[in-house]
Amino acid sequence: MPQEFDYNSTRNKLILSEYGRNVQNMVKYIVALPTKEERNRYAQVVIDLMGFLNPHLRDVADFKHKLWDHLHIISDFQIDVDSPYPKPSMEAIHLKPEPLKYPHQRIKYKHYGKTIELMIEKAKSIDDPDRKRHMVQAVANFMKMAYVQWNKDSVTDEMILNDLYMLSGGTLKLEENVNLNKVEYRANTHSNNNQNNRGRTNNNNQNNRGRTNNNNNNPRNNNNNQNRNRNNGGAKKY
Repeated sequence: MPQEFDYNSTRNKLILSEYGRNVQNMVKYIVALPTKEERNRYAQVVIDLMGFLNPHLRDVADFKHKLWDHLHIISDFQIDVDSPYPKPSMEAIHLKPEPLKYPHQRIKYKHYGKTIELMIEKAKSIDDPDRKRHMVQAVANFMKMAYVQWNKDSVTDEMILNDLYMLSGGTLKLEENVNLNKVEYRANTHSNNNQNNRGRTNNNNQNNRGRTNNNNNNPRNNNNNQNRNRNNGGAKKY
């Protein structure tokens, strides 16, 4: 007869893995006991064992209530004992969350994003002319920054002002000779870092050269060199 092995894949699924399979087997044994007196006595022992296996639950408010709820869950709500707490319902434990509501709004220009459209609507509601002009100027600068970030190409101010006019439905516009903030692609940052690193390397090389020259000019080093030359000359006479 071939030997049969007991693998976890052939066993029943662990309901609460933090308590282990032994606790689950104990609870299964308690469910099968004939009298409630025995079930109550063994259930209290298992509750103490569950608290010992998970001491972090002692920091939880009313941790005994949590342990009894776990006992019912492990038994698949089939254990019949006198619990000091109300028995939890299966619907409350396996409550499904409500589905998330995703926005289904269409973005006209995706490289500007939805935030630009909200900012434009806010600017349209401003009544003060001077404050409104500053708000529109800020929106246009933000649009130019977003365009350069995602398209990586240079963009003219006329194009930004035209897109602003289209997004606002023809209600927001700036003067044609207005100058928006200058925006450059972030890839220039990498070249600047390389230049900074090169400058640091050159400075370190210059510092090392300066230290070498100072050591050569040190009189102690000159005396040591003269002594070495005398010793070498003496060795040649022999």
